[in-house]
Amino acid sequence: MNSAAPPCELCTNPGGLVVWDSPACRVVRVDDPYYPGFCRVIWNAHAREMTDLDRGQQQFLMVVVFAVEAVVRRLFAPDKINLASFGNMVPHVHWHVIPRWLDDRHFPEPIWGAVHRDGLAHRHSVSDDDLAQALSHELATVEH
Repeated sequence: MNSAAPPCELCTNPGGLVVWDSPACRVVRVDDPYYPGFCRVIWNAHAREMTDLDRGQQQFLMVVVFAVEAVVRRLFAPDKINLASFGNMVPHVHWHVIPRWLDDRHFPEPIWGAVHRDGLAHRHSVSDDDLAQALSHELATVEH
């Protein structure tokens, strides 16, 4: 009987379109038409919890999360940003940076909650290249 855990999805796959990366972590854009600008910040090495990282790694990761939040706010002009780190389905350290609008499908609930409205509302259109360039600029002074 094989009791080995299945391979970690975020260790074997990028987790989305990589728009910025460093030796420590990467930022991916999530392909979700209802939430343009939805990004994940993923720690590259396998770690299950934030406390598995040393203090410097924790601080670096959060600097990246906050930089992604700033870029998403600037480019997509959401009404709110949700930051989330669950790891229940994929036990690998990663943060969700989710732009929210008062008229989005799930507002005021989390995007994993009940749908309250159908359809796509008009949102700022930002290309993957523009997002990547803005992240590179925002994170240019961060030591990797």
